[in-house]
Amino acid sequence: MSAVFEGYERQYCELSSNLSRQCSAASSLDGGKQKKQKISEIKAGMDDGDTLIRKMELEARSLQASMKASLLVKLREYKTDLNNLKSELKRITSAANNNKDELLELGQADTLADHRGRLVMSTERLNQSSERIKESRRSMLETEELGAAILQDLHQQRQSLLHAHNTLHGVDDNIDKSKKILTAISRRMSRNKWILGSFMAAIVLAIIVILTIKLSR
Repeated sequence: MSAVFEGYERQYCELSSNLSRQCSAASSLDGGKQKKQKISEIKAGMDDGDTLIRKMELEARSLQASMKASLLVKLREYKTDLNNLKSELKRITSAANNNKDELLELGQADTLADHRGRLVMSTERLNQSSERIKESRRSMLETEELGAAILQDLHQQRQSLLHAHNTLHGVDDNIDKSKKILTAISRRMSRNKWILGSFMAAIVLAIIVILTIKLSR
């Protein structure tokens, strides 16, 4: 017998035993999240079983005819076993769904009452929300009017600042002109001082010359 086939066969046998135990455990559960999780685990295990059977079939068909016949017989048994497990899972799933429907019917009246209560609460909340929206709109309009007034004040202040800037610019021009005039006056005064000093020096020199001539006679 093929060692590869034997490995797949051993894995399938272990998986089949595990699936049988899981089906029994799922049948004893009343329902709910735990049973749903168990059913999901069984479905995943059956997918693994399908994969192992396909691998065994490919391996069996690749062998010689003398070995292939006996392996295909075993393979049919494993397929039958897996189909039985799938049927058991369908029965468990159907029972779980039936229990769920019964629970839904029993709780339908309570659910309708809850829906009515929630509808009333929702209507009250909607009315409250409408009032809050109206109040928010009023506040928004007041804020908008205040913002417009502030913008107008800012515009007026900007115009005032521009006017003050222009005035200061004119003052700067006048100051520059005054500086130029004062500089010119200062230069003229300096020049006049030099002229006056030269004139006085000439007078003093003339007096000295006259005195010298008189004293020499």
